[in-house]
Amino acid sequence: MKSFQYILLLFLACQLHAQISDFDHIDFKKADSIALSYGNEDLSNLPELSYKLTNHLTTDVERYRSIYRWVCANIKNDYGLYLKNKYKRERFINDSVKFKAWNSAFRKRLFKKLTKHKRTICTGYAYLVKKLTEFANLECEIIQGYGRVSTTDIEGLTLPNHSWNAIKLNNKWYLSDPTWASGIPDPKSNRFTFQYNDGFFLTNPKLFAINHFPNESKWWLLEDTVPSFNDFLDAPIIYGKAYKNLEAHKLPKQFHHQLKTFEKIMFQYEIKTSVEDAKIHFLIDNGYNQKKVQPTSKVVNAQLLTIEHQFDKTGFYDVHFYIGEDLISTYTIEVTK
Repeated sequence: MKSFQYILLLFLACQLHAQISDFDHIDFKKADSIALSYGNEDLSNLPELSYKLTNHLTTDVERYRSIYRWVCANIKNDYGLYLKNKYKRERFINDSVKFKAWNSAFRKRLFKKLTKHKRTICTGYAYLVKKLTEFANLECEIIQGYGRVSTTDIEGLTLPNHSWNAIKLNNKWYLSDPTWASGIPDPKSNRFTFQYNDGFFLTNPKLFAINHFPNESKWWLLEDTVPSFNDFLDAPIIYGKAYKNLEAHKLPKQFHHQLKTFEKIMFQYEIKTSVEDAKIHFLIDNGYNQKKVQPTSKVVNAQLLTIEHQFDKTGFYDVHFYIGEDLISTYTIEVTK
């Protein structure tokens, strides 16, 4: 019994703080350079592509980095395909036969589009990362679950809608999201713009948990109690730039708040690097106009940023938190007398 408890504790310890800072001693320039030098490669021979991307690298994390970086730089996110799949899955949610038939047919269509046109949705991104890493003798998993962005219909979020990856490096599991890291799809035109976001590479699980909800609880990789699904739905909106600036979003835990006039609300973040006071601000929208304001108070203790703010007028406010030009998060606040 003691041996089992020791093994369990050892396993849990290996998951703590599994994030990019574990590899501060690694320079990824060579891995990135290799990945970006093979931009004309197609997907007809995945073992050969994996070999080209990893053969001249000496560590597992660099090999994974090269593969991940190549996928993010060469695969386009097809938003139209995503909407088509979403519509069909929701339509057949109560018909298991049609639901299964659609999933089977869509899977073939998805991978045909991936291999022929290098266009896909999250499932294709996660699949390609997994296959290329497996050919490099790395252990990688596809994580299925729910993802939340600013445009997600929370009330209609009844089916898993997102996929990402977990990669095992030095006997620890790490989380990455190649889909959200690759760039920005335009929902109106279905045009995709490559815009790599390094914040989704080996991300701190505490930040990942704000807008990723895995189907299997083991993939939270959290040392604390994992959020419930309602916690996930009620959480604030965080944006891609949050992953650039934050290690974790701590407070507030919810998106919507009710306050009395002059009552203070606290915001708390673990930041990656020190931030100048002047760069920290809110953009507050009262439904008629927007106003850039400084928080009532702000304190930085080590990497912990604590902000307090109070509202002196009643109303309903959309509160957008910025660091410099980077939009980090959004909350709604109803202020009454």
